[in-house]
Amino acid sequence: MRKLLEEIKLDVNFVKSHTLQPKWYKVLKVFIVAGFLMGYGFLFGLRKTFLFFAIFIFLSFLVHVLYRIKTDKWKRSWLDFVVVEEDNDIKARSIGKFYYSAVVFNAILAVAISQLIP
Repeated sequence: MRKLLEEIKLDVNFVKSHTLQPKWYKVLKVFIVAGFLMGYGFLFGLRKTFLFFAIFIFLSFLVHVLYRIKTDKWKRSWLDFVVVEEDNDIKARSIGKFYYSAVVFNAILAVAISQLIP
């Protein structure tokens, strides 16, 4: 359990400290997701909204774990995730098309699945 908490702490620290997205966008994402969920809930009801959100979070978690493994805990470049050595420290420099395409695909798949489940 202690090792799991340490790994979660590592990921949380990375997410809070990375400069892959501007700080304003990190905040804006919260409002985008909240607005989308409110609209989805208004159109399709609470149950389908919960299903969508649960599926989307699960699929996003899978993308996160894939990137975490392939980048050796954010220390190695892979696909569109680029790291550089700067002042004897490894820093994430960019993320791009594949990652954002995966997020959009996750959202579309979550919508489709949540609509198919009665």
